[in-house]
Amino acid sequence: MSSARPRPVYFDCDTGVDDSVALALLLASPEIALVGIGTVSGNVDSTQAARNTLDLLALAARDDVPVAVGAHDHLSHAHDGGVPHIHGHNGVGDVVLPTSPIEPDPRTAVQLLLDLSHAHSGELVVVTVGPLTNLALALRADPTLPERVASVVTMGGAALVPGNITAVAEANIYNDAEAAAEVAEASWPLTLVPLDVTLEHRLDEDDRAALLASGLPLARAIGDILDLYFDFYVGLYGTRSCALHDPLAAAIAIGLVTPTVAPAVPLVVDAGHGPGRGQTIADLRAPRTGYIDHPGVTTRIVLDTDRALAPVLIERLTTPRA
Repeated sequence: MSSARPRPVYFDCDTGVDDSVALALLLASPEIALVGIGTVSGNVDSTQAARNTLDLLALAARDDVPVAVGAHDHLSHAHDGGVPHIHGHNGVGDVVLPTSPIEPDPRTAVQLLLDLSHAHSGELVVVTVGPLTNLALALRADPTLPERVASVVTMGGAALVPGNITAVAEANIYNDAEAAAEVAEASWPLTLVPLDVTLEHRLDEDDRAALLASGLPLARAIGDILDLYFDFYVGLYGTRSCALHDPLAAAIAIGLVTPTVAPAVPLVVDAGHGPGRGQTIADLRAPRTGYIDHPGVTTRIVLDTDRALAPVLIERLTTPRA
């Protein structure tokens, strides 16, 4: 039995459907200690995201994890109301979850992150699956934050493929491009998990059936929550299924899936207001022999992984833990 101490993880999310799956995966992973969660507006507003998160935690009997409400609006504009046609009006597929009696932490998400960075200095892994508003505000509040963070893993961007909100931009980056630009410019080790790779990882109806048949309340709830999300993806995949955007970032952050192609390359986020807004411009020029790491660059772009996430995810979510 390993004596290694679980790695502390802070999770920043806009708890919609795939955020919920990512949260369930983190909770089912003894390799890590989920030490705090901050919410941001994206799929839903940050207050609704916190309520969803608390209710999901209660299903897993994990009321010990602090959940702090983060930014409602983005750095340059107000939250636009979310995407109810994808995630439902409440963010969790319009499924009504049992209400947790736990209330959000009195701190803001920014203060929670800063506090955790001091409590776990040099060890804290930050996983983000929504707009990067909270991280940018934390950097503004304390520019020394990157010195205390071991790594940041972010679901966002589109490097060599089209975006999902404009021709070039992925939603998390587009929704607060200014924040994403500031996070990309910071000096911490940043791993970007873009659409290039997340769209290659899927759950299907057999996977959803396994969740619904589980004896675990959180897994069954996730199976229900996925129903509306599967409907949306028929237009992309031609069948009821879904991409594993946020869960893949979580899986990479905790080592369940290993990037096999993830070059360290310069990254610039277009924070302008033209047609390129939100584009993640990664310098992926490479010789015929393959991508190379640029000296002194701490940003990695994940383009391929060593295994499919779905089987690992379903095993983790449906297996009872002591």
